[in-house]
Amino acid sequence: MIYPIVAYGNPILKKEAEEIKEGDDVSGLISDMLDTMGHASGVGLAAPQINKGIRLFVIDSSLMLDEEEEEKGIRRAFINPIILDEYGDHFGFEEGCLSIPDVRAEIIRPEKLTIEYFDENWNLQEEEFSGMTARVIQHEYDHLEGILFVDYVKGLKKRLIKSKLIDVSKGKIATDYRMVYPLR
Repeated sequence: MIYPIVAYGNPILKKEAEEIKEGDDVSGLISDMLDTMGHASGVGLAAPQINKGIRLFVIDSSLMLDEEEEEKGIRRAFINPIILDEYGDHFGFEEGCLSIPDVRAEIIRPEKLTIEYFDENWNLQEEEFSGMTARVIQHEYDHLEGILFVDYVKGLKKRLIKSKLIDVSKGKIATDYRMVYPLR
């Protein structure tokens, strides 16, 4: 099933997501989220973006990497994740979001992280990620905390994108995927 993506301005995007009860069957939802992410040409999708306030996100960071890069991307689900540490050099990268189409901004994030999460078989994992995979995880994890990438934009840059954010919330944009708008 392909879900519509919740647009900027919907209150669910600003709420902290709730833990999933350990052992709950979310395999169908994970499959649907991967399909929805792929349909929208995304590299990550958090459950709040499909109007589900639970601690779950999926990523496919391989789509962000060139073939000659050393880093290998991953396609994976993260259930009830907890970022244990973020470290390394901070670097900027222009981020976007399926919930905020046509808006991009350079965001500074640490290059590495350690995260604990359950995989889709409810096995507890603790892993370190770096580079673009870490960035995608950080972006999606923020969604579970009610944080959007535009929340990191300050000052003049924030004022420059304000009208675009209003347009997104009112549905005055065109996308190749279905969206749900809060102010239509």
